[in-house]
Amino acid sequence: MKIRLVKRVLFLLPLLVFMACAAPKSNGPTGQTASLETVSKSGAEWPRNAYFYYLAARRELESGNVEKARQLLGKAILHDPRSTFLKMESALLLAEQGESRQALEIMRSVTAQDPTHAEALALLGKLEQEQKNHAAAAEAFERALQLDPAQVNVYLILGNAYAKKKDFDNARRIYKRLVDAFPDYYVGHFFLGKTLVEKGELEAGKKAFLRALELAPELLEARYALIDLYQKEKKPHEAVGLYREILKRNPDSIRSRLGLGLLYHQLGDLKASEGYLKSLGEESRKDPEIIRQLFNLYLDEKNYDAAIVILAGMLQGAPDASDLHYLMGIAHDGKENKTEAIRHMRQVRPDSKFYSNAVIHTAFLLQETGKTANAVALLKDVIRTMPDNAEFYLYLGSFYEEMEAFDQAEVVLKQGLEKDPDNAKILFRLGVVYDKSDRKEASIAAMKAVIRIDPKNANALNYLGYTYAELGRNLEEAENLIREALKHKPDDGYITDSLGWVYFKRGKFEEALKWLLKAVALVPEDPVILEHLGDIYRRMNDPKEALKYYRKSLELKKKDKKEIEEKINNLLKLIN
Repeated sequence: MKIRLVKRVLFLLPLLVFMACAAPKSNGPTGQTASLETVSKSGAEWPRNAYFYYLAARRELESGNVEKARQLLGKAILHDPRSTFLKMESALLLAEQGESRQALEIMRSVTAQDPTHAEALALLGKLEQEQKNHAAAAEAFERALQLDPAQVNVYLILGNAYAKKKDFDNARRIYKRLVDAFPDYYVGHFFLGKTLVEKGELEAGKKAFLRALELAPELLEARYALIDLYQKEKKPHEAVGLYREILKRNPDSIRSRLGLGLLYHQLGDLKASEGYLKSLGEESRKDPEIIRQLFNLYLDEKNYDAAIVILAGMLQGAPDASDLHYLMGIAHDGKENKTEAIRHMRQVRPDSKFYSNAVIHTAFLLQETGKTANAVALLKDVIRTMPDNAEFYLYLGSFYEEMEAFDQAEVVLKQGLEKDPDNAKILFRLGVVYDKSDRKEASIAAMKAVIRIDPKNANALNYLGYTYAELGRNLEEAENLIREALKHKPDDGYITDSLGWVYFKRGKFEEALKWLLKAVALVPEDPVILEHLGDIYRRMNDPKEALKYYRKSLELKKKDKKEIEEKINNLLKLIN
């Protein structure tokens, strides 16, 4: 069992428990238990009770008819509204369809109806966690464990949740309960060890890792955790010994060879370091796993200094390897070494799978170093040699848009659509260009086209809803569009601002204020959101608060300051 598997989503756990039963238990749907097939063959008129609708829903679900299954489950619940079984089935189905909020409401009612249902509490905890209601999630998980201390997955989920919040005292408490309840479960000892190390209790952490290895000698993650611990303790030679132990068991371990090569470099043994890293560079031409692990272990973790050391060593073995140059470019960009990043990105060849990314990354690096004209020239040159790559048109159009060369942006983006007519990203960008060049109807049409292609595109849903709000029309539709966008990006401050702005346009100032305050909490330094909040306070006859937010907005605005300056002057006259 790999350690990362313990983070598996909990939703399937109750479902498997229920599906193992031939028929529901006492609190399930009432009625006889013949199958639908038996009834249809006999020609008998079967009573339309809850269990009938439940079986019908199961059959529809197995056939892929999700909406029909939901309707039938709803009918089953109407026939037996006290059935926790049916409500949980409905919640599971909703959750699997991405409608976690509706599922959460159902599970809240289930646990209110039966506060001693451990599996229901576990599912409630997971759904609360999905909605980022962390305190409620922890409470549900804690109650579930009190009722049923044998729920191993709940310990792991709850312990992980505490650890993510840096609440290592509670994380340790949960993992300690897990190892006390299941002393031979190596995963519990492993996570207890990680928590103890985070708390600075290195010796206790070491004992936990060693116990995990006693129970599961092949567990590499525990050895890697011990290596990290030895490096924290400034004991590099012990770490070297563990790396060598892993390599005896698995000489091809990429992670160990990367780590050992870096460690030898840090110890000053450059010959040994070169031996490992140079050979990895040579092998990387044929083994993409080396690149993947290098990215995951160092670049994804933003450990850029280590990545640069490793990549420099690997490039000795493969000096013209495009993949390595691309990763080196990312590492130098992470270190803000823009010139070096550009130099390496330019060495990525057209036959590399990273070529498109390297070109686009280089263009942005050129823009960031004040060479936007060079970025545009680069993209135009690449389009001449690779005219069928729609992504290049997208980014060239975006550069023209930022330069406020809207006519050129429109031409380029339309050329991109000729190559890929259903490219939602290009259509969205074209809609933005239309909006910025004051062609609102064309912008609306483009956003509608994006939503037809990608109904869950939160940015397009929000943009269309906000445009309607700005125009003061279709405000009910605008609210629906923005609420749909929030389903997909619930913590997006800009979408939250849009919803508040719709309420403002509808004259619902109290509701608008609630959403705008939330938007400012999510995005504290956006001048438009701050100005919107000032507008609401002004309309609610609170000039001092309005003035406060207008001034904050003015400080952050880089252009178009005249209108907000007039608002401030008018308020000052009113106050004085």
